[in-house]
Amino acid sequence: MSKRTSRKSHDPGKPKGISEREVHDVEEMSSPRTPVIYEVVRRLGDEEMERPVTSLWWSGVAAGLSISFSLLSQAFFEAYLPAAPWRPLVSGFGYCVGFLMVVLGRQQLFTESTITVVLPVLSDLSWQNAWRMTRLWAIVLVANLSGTLFATLFATYSPALTPEIYHGMLTISRGLLALGWWEMVFRGVASGFLIAAMVWMIPSAESAKFWVITLMTYLIAIGGFTHIVAGSMEAYLLVLSGDWQWWQMLLQFFVPVLIGNMVGGTALFALISYAQVMEEI
Repeated sequence: MSKRTSRKSHDPGKPKGISEREVHDVEEMSSPRTPVIYEVVRRLGDEEMERPVTSLWWSGVAAGLSISFSLLSQAFFEAYLPAAPWRPLVSGFGYCVGFLMVVLGRQQLFTESTITVVLPVLSDLSWQNAWRMTRLWAIVLVANLSGTLFATLFATYSPALTPEIYHGMLTISRGLLALGWWEMVFRGVASGFLIAAMVWMIPSAESAKFWVITLMTYLIAIGGFTHIVAGSMEAYLLVLSGDWQWWQMLLQFFVPVLIGNMVGGTALFALISYAQVMEEI
C-alpha cells in the first residue's frame, strides 16, 4: 500500500532519482529557450526606442569615440610586432578593444540596433514603430560617425600619437583601397550578420560576454569584413591623407558598407530570428 502511494505521489515531470534542489539546479543551468532570448532582445530594442534624443545622441557619440580604439589598438600591434605572416592574426585582437568598450559600456552602436530595434517592429508592424526605428537609426548613425570623425581629427592633428602609431593606422586603413564596391557590400553583409549574432548570443552568455564579443569582432577583423562605424575612422584617415576625396569616401565606402551591414543585420539575421519564434510568441 505504501509503495502504491509513493508511486502516485511521484511527479511525472520530475526525473527519478533527482531531488527538488537538483531540479532547480537543472533549471538554472539550462540555456534559455529561443523565445526567451527573442523577448530579451525585443525588450532591449523597445527600451532603446523610448530613450530621449539627447540620451541617444551622446551615447552614440561615446560609442564612436570608444570604437576608434579598435583601429588604434590594431596600430599598436602593427607598430611593435615583427613583419611576419602571423601578424594579422595577432593584431586582429586589437580590433576587439573598441567593441568591448562599446558593448560592455552599454553605448549606442548603429549595427547593434539593426537587430534590437527591428524585432519590436516585426512583432507589432505599425507606422509609429517604423518611425521610432527610423528615428533611432538616424540619430545613432550620425552620432557614431561624429564620434569617429572627432577621434580621427584628434589622432591626425594632435601630438597624442607617435608617427609610428599613426603610420600603422594609415597602413591598416589603406586596405580599404583594394576593395571594390560590391566587395564592400558583401563584406558588410558578413560583418552585420556577425554583430547581430553577437547581440543575440549575449543574453545567454552571462559571464562569458567578454569572450562572445571578442570572438565575433575578431572574426570581423581577420576576415577583412567592413563595418560602417569602426571602418569610418579608416575612411576619414584616407580622406585626410589624400588617398580619397570626400565624395569617394561616401560613394565607395559609406553607401555600400551601410547597405551591407543593414542587409546582414536586419534582412538576414533579424528576420531569421523572428521566423524562429513567430509561432511561439
